[in-house]
Amino acid sequence: MKAKLSATTSKSSKGSPSHSQQQERQQGVGLGPGSKQQHSGPFDNRAGGANGPAALAGSGGGAVPADQRHLLPPLTPDEMRRQYAEPLPALRDVPTGEKQALFVRKLHLCAFSFDFTDPTAHVREKEVKRQTLLELVDYVNSGSGKFNEQVAEDIMFMLTSNLFRALHPLKSHDQESFDLDEEEPNLEPAWPHLQIVYEFLLRYVVSSDTDAKVAKRHIDQNFVVHLLDLFDSEDPRERDYLKTILHRIYGKFMVHRPFIRKAINYVFYRFVFETEHHNGIAELLEILGSIINGFALPLKEEHKQFLQRALMPLHKPKCLPAYHQQLSYCVTQFVEKDPRLADAVVRALLKFWPLTNSHKEVLFLGELEEVLELTQAEEFARVQEPLFRQISRCLTSSHFQVAERSLFLWNNEYIVQLVAQHRETVLPLVIGALEHNAKHHWNPAVHSLTLNVRKMFQEIDGPLYERCRQHCEEVEQQREADQHRRRQQWEAVEAAAARAAAAAAAGGTVSGNGLLPRR
Repeated sequence: MKAKLSATTSKSSKGSPSHSQQQERQQGVGLGPGSKQQHSGPFDNRAGGANGPAALAGSGGGAVPADQRHLLPPLTPDEMRRQYAEPLPALRDVPTGEKQALFVRKLHLCAFSFDFTDPTAHVREKEVKRQTLLELVDYVNSGSGKFNEQVAEDIMFMLTSNLFRALHPLKSHDQESFDLDEEEPNLEPAWPHLQIVYEFLLRYVVSSDTDAKVAKRHIDQNFVVHLLDLFDSEDPRERDYLKTILHRIYGKFMVHRPFIRKAINYVFYRFVFETEHHNGIAELLEILGSIINGFALPLKEEHKQFLQRALMPLHKPKCLPAYHQQLSYCVTQFVEKDPRLADAVVRALLKFWPLTNSHKEVLFLGELEEVLELTQAEEFARVQEPLFRQISRCLTSSHFQVAERSLFLWNNEYIVQLVAQHRETVLPLVIGALEHNAKHHWNPAVHSLTLNVRKMFQEIDGPLYERCRQHCEEVEQQREADQHRRRQQWEAVEAAAARAAAAAAAGGTVSGNGLLPRR
């Protein structure tokens, strides 16, 4: 698989004439610390090199042949000073025939990035760029005319120069200790400009003046991959814009839909099996929740594999609470569309069930209840034994929230109906846990809920409950007898060892035959 993707990447780099040209344009830019990284961003694949999502793009990029390209300005300090030397007139002040040319000049002006870590650097230029970006957004909203091929190229030049940049990585010691609930995220210092650039991109994508047939040559697979890279930004404001923009791209460019789903799959695979750290999983799942909601029935095999291979393994990472709400919605959407998937979903939940993380167990129980509400009796019968063995273990958990949440399952009328239909199988699996809680659990709330559930079973089928209770008592008595016998055997072993040690110390003989007791 890796070799295949690597070969595809090589093909892409050779088949895209704009790649080397744009790299040449961006060499030598030095508008502040980190500016070199900023401008090399579009061609810096942060998602795994040759095996990253960019490899999936193949040679499907929409680059314009070199002989058809018009000149784009080099992003150098000298060119920046020249561009910002004299102010450009406002778009509303020029004749209609000159607006598009001025629009392109303003796009070139806004392609330059500035260092926002130094508030005293390029103050005038930063404000000029901000005002110009706002004017560009208004121009796109005004519907002043169709964006042709050349203008689309200039638009993408401005967008990629601003957006596709190296993100601030977490330090190695921060990756282990970072907690979304407790730590403040690192906000993007260039957000005063980036916010307007994202707004421009959003308006450009949704504008009726944007011809999808023309724009898809530039908003191509390579663009989508680098857009997905930005979802790892720590700034929640940026991820929120990205979520909206990618969803709009998915809706407008139907040709890119399979690739977008495949690229998101790859982000999930790398997160689960390699890094276990990504800031944008919740936002990507929100997009997928809307996409899954629009899947046609019957579901394609590709979509079922996506559920089993990409979504269900997302229950494994320890940072599950950060995105569990969105993940649970996606999973229940699948089961709602095809109830036959409930069997595979429940078994996957049991496979990834946490052993030492009580918070995750509570989340799993909540998701399990939502899935069971959509489960038909036939699928319930297939999974009832492994399911209620796990629920039985949760009932006796010493963590009161886990035990309490598992007992709350019997507050759901539909689940109670399913259990009542299969009580001869379910009751023997859980009665031991119920009896144990009624006698030994330390938490009063759990004790009270246990008595309620026990009373419910007695009302459903009293004779069956009594038989199961008696059998449970017999098993418990047998277990206590076995424990007593083992204790006696170990006491006999210890006594024989003590006699042997005393005899050896006294130089005498061991009384009796000196043999260890038989079992």
